[in-house]
Amino acid sequence: MSGETDSTNILPEGELGEFQTLVNIVERLRAPGGCPWDREQSHETLKRHLLEECYEALEAIDQGSPSQLAEELGDILVQVAFHADIGKESGEFTLSDVLTAINGKLVRRHPHVFGDASVSDAREVELNWEQLKAREREQQGIRKSPVDGIPNAMPALSYAQLMQDRVAKAGFEWEDVDGVLDKITEEIGEFRNASSEQERVHELGDLFLVMVNLCRWLNVQAEDALRQANGRFSSRYRQMEELAEQRGLDFEKLPLDDKETLWQEAKRIVE
Repeated sequence: MSGETDSTNILPEGELGEFQTLVNIVERLRAPGGCPWDREQSHETLKRHLLEECYEALEAIDQGSPSQLAEELGDILVQVAFHADIGKESGEFTLSDVLTAINGKLVRRHPHVFGDASVSDAREVELNWEQLKAREREQQGIRKSPVDGIPNAMPALSYAQLMQDRVAKAGFEWEDVDGVLDKITEEIGEFRNASSEQERVHELGDLFLVMVNLCRWLNVQAEDALRQANGRFSSRYRQMEELAEQRGLDFEKLPLDDKETLWQEAKRIVE
């Protein structure tokens, strides 16, 4: 006998596509008599699940899979509903508070859509967004540096790119991309001249920062670029191993030149 339950036997098909249905399901899961695991969860215990679901959505985007992306976005919505239900139970906030805050923010920060302001392009929209955010902070009596408020838990590449985006909007910016390329050359020279392990680590960090800045200039997300490169490398390496196995070769014992030949062949197979 199967332990699975057919959702269509529990809910009318029309209700499965409603956000309120998700909210109701989560409330039932966390109510007395609901699911023991769900009832034990807190904001803290769900942190890793929220992060994992976000990364799975990014992977679905990288793979170009609309159906997988739809599923992963649903998993993210589950996390939103869970945190909102936990907030309601503790008296901290409700889902209505979440929606009121974000809807108000979207309207306030798009005066060119919901007001009489005008913009020329997407870059001006970004600049206005930051200016409006800074104005809101001033009105709240909060004065922050552009480098403040970036979550420490962000991946280092994403953190670096967001930080550099912010300081660039504050005017700390190269005049053109050539300045960034020259800086990369300079940082490589400084790395070559480093005389200790501590200096090499320092210079490598500086080089990473400038490479991230180059990504920003090219409108590339550094985290995405590296994640996709990791995927390509992994696929090509496995392809090398398969080619060696097909030819009766012990891959690990092959000379480096032979491995390089296999690598070039794998690159032609796996783009």
